[in-house]
Amino acid sequence: MVVCAQDAVTQLQSRIVEKIGPQRYNVWFKNATKFTFTEDYLRVSTPNHFIGEWIERHFSEVIAEAAHEVTGNGFTLSFTIDPDLARGLGKKQPDRQVAFVANNPERVARQKRRFGTLPSAVNLRGRMEDFVAGSSNELAVAAARHVIENPGSEYNPLFIHSGCGLGKTHLLQGICNGIAERDEGVRWRYVSGEEFTNDYVYSVKANEQDAFRSRYRDLDVLVIDDVHFLANKRATQQEFLQTLKAIETVGKQIVLSSDAHPKMIGHFSDSLVSRFVSGMVVRIDSPDVAVRTEVLRRKAERMKVHISDPVICCIAENFRANIRELEGALLKVVAQAQLTQQPVSRALAERAIRDLVRQTAPVVMLSDIESIVAIYFGLTPADLHTSRKSRTIALARGIAMYLARKHTDMSFPEIGRHMGNKNHSTVILASRRISKKLQENEMARWLTPAGQKEQNLAVIVGEIEEQFGAGRGQSPVHEAPVASQAAPIATA
Repeated sequence: MVVCAQDAVTQLQSRIVEKIGPQRYNVWFKNATKFTFTEDYLRVSTPNHFIGEWIERHFSEVIAEAAHEVTGNGFTLSFTIDPDLARGLGKKQPDRQVAFVANNPERVARQKRRFGTLPSAVNLRGRMEDFVAGSSNELAVAAARHVIENPGSEYNPLFIHSGCGLGKTHLLQGICNGIAERDEGVRWRYVSGEEFTNDYVYSVKANEQDAFRSRYRDLDVLVIDDVHFLANKRATQQEFLQTLKAIETVGKQIVLSSDAHPKMIGHFSDSLVSRFVSGMVVRIDSPDVAVRTEVLRRKAERMKVHISDPVICCIAENFRANIRELEGALLKVVAQAQLTQQPVSRALAERAIRDLVRQTAPVVMLSDIESIVAIYFGLTPADLHTSRKSRTIALARGIAMYLARKHTDMSFPEIGRHMGNKNHSTVILASRRISKKLQENEMARWLTPAGQKEQNLAVIVGEIEEQFGAGRGQSPVHEAPVASQAAPIATA
């Protein structure tokens, strides 16, 4: 049963504009989101993972509050990807998103100075008991449990990396909650790389660096999600390195996550990379069928709907890339049943997910390719979607398009639409250019803050392919842990 009509969606959009302002709404929501209400869920569709994750991280509370004000009901948000929305994006919208991300630390610092606000404690939803373990993530789960039981021991720092939507954030939050449950007196802090950067910038501008250092160094456990956000930020990296040294020196625990292996993060200092790989680096792979099936069963239980095994198998068979797409597909099936007032059958499920299956690469996701390529060159996926044609962006965009054509079932027009509504001829030319350079074994040159960098293009492509090779069944990449020289802290 549908509880809200189109006018409720219109009211929801108006409330969001009131809460965040027309500028931010135009950058992140206008033509880039589609809202669908069901009985208990509000589905938020976005054209790609970058926009979806940014909205989920920064505007989830705003959307939920606005939905409650409009309907009087509480809704659980579910984020899904609908590449068809890319057609409606303005040509300059990706450019504005990049500018927003690049200037965000300074903007946040100005706002914090004006209002005198500081980071507050957060309630973390992820719990270890809710995390579905399997062969695709068993090493990461084992390392997380070890850290909960023995913080500050040999798995320090613990660095978890994977593609989009595979559970990094859930696992990091589960570590924080698990450690806090074992000992309520443990001092811990969970922030994203962006929040750490914002806080540091604010402390510099407000001349409060001592307070900043106290907040981050006088801890038992420091957990930073999406640490690759620090790429290209030299001063923040230097402060972060000193923070890591201070925490490790006294035997405390550090846990980090990223979309890529630390050695693959462009514009990270050698000192930081060396510090990261001195501990435990582990990758979460794409979920196997057992994990996918269990994720769907648990999701159905939380939604309080009965889903038969044939329907669960239908969804699990068709969505192999990540957990977020699995849950989004299940929500669409349930919504379709509610809309048509039909039982949730396999036939209904096949009809409901037909367009999603068509838009989903069977093994390798374009979003993962984009993310890994962008991180390698010290960019964001939004940079690849822009109209900018700097040497670095043009090279990264060309490699991403070449790999998307090589490793996914997407057509040239689909790749172009996904990557900032580019013309299909742009994708064809970029793919041919990269292919020709590979055949001729050419060197690639691009600019970094430290000057021009040069590397064999085949080596670059091979390293990037290795990062998303997990989707093709390759074994996880990890380094053996190095025993810490500092004494671990005792926990209750």
